[in-house]
Amino acid sequence: MRDCDSVKITVPGSTANLGPGFDSIGLAVNRYLVLTVKRFPTWNFTASSKEVEGLPCGEENLICKAALLAAGYKNRELPPCAVEVWSDIPVARGLGSSAAAIVGGIELANQVCGLQLTNEEKLFLGCSMEKHPDNVGASIYGGMIIGCWMEETAHAVSMPAPDAEFAAYIPSYELFTKDARSVLPSSFGYPEAVSASAVSNVMIAALISGNLKVAGSMMKSDMFHQPYRRVLIPEMEEVEKTAEEHGALATVISGAGPALILLCEKGTGSRLISALKERFSEGDVVELKADPLGVRVTWDVPLEQNA
Repeated sequence: MRDCDSVKITVPGSTANLGPGFDSIGLAVNRYLVLTVKRFPTWNFTASSKEVEGLPCGEENLICKAALLAAGYKNRELPPCAVEVWSDIPVARGLGSSAAAIVGGIELANQVCGLQLTNEEKLFLGCSMEKHPDNVGASIYGGMIIGCWMEETAHAVSMPAPDAEFAAYIPSYELFTKDARSVLPSSFGYPEAVSASAVSNVMIAALISGNLKVAGSMMKSDMFHQPYRRVLIPEMEEVEKTAEEHGALATVISGAGPALILLCEKGTGSRLISALKERFSEGDVVELKADPLGVRVTWDVPLEQNA
């Protein structure tokens, strides 16, 4: 990368788990982190949207940490950059803001240093920071991914997103992953693990085959995390009730929450969104579409064009 060059990196957000696919299934969605990067004497991160106001401006920034990790992985020295950061991914809501930052940092190093990283290497680096592949995998590959992180090895299968519509209820309050994980059990009995895994298997098969009704039933039958995390999202029961009354096939916690993702048949999402907006005024109700592309790069973009 020449000193006069700039590069624009666009990273989609993601929803993870889809109910029983805990720490394994991710879906890229049309909320984005956009980085506009140029060589600079020192590291300097500046925010250009409210979602990233107050972000660390130097090497303590998560984007920078991921970039330095990626460069070190290839034994390359990463020169400092000025990075303009724009995002409409809400922070600490369960829509992959941290994973997008990590993937953005990995891609920054990939472009600035010419690392020529494969998607598999990007996934490994992302998982080494996140410790699970669902969000980072979705942001890298786009569409839907099913993966695992075992013994410092990342595996993922990438596939098109389900042929469905999705809505999201995004509360106004934050819920940090460490707090959402603190309510989970420390162990799981063998019979329960068998049943919970079977539910997840059927859900994946149903999504792939297009059987949305079975997929929705399995999404609601999660045993891994949603029964324990419901208490952290006071409005979940009412959202579920309203959504079911207006045709939703399932309402599930997005990642660690508190955002809720609703699965809908094609052509039913707009009616559901209208009903939720009328009922819940304090949160944000939006349509979410799957992002099929994952992280992408555009070169030589003027710094003032950040979206």
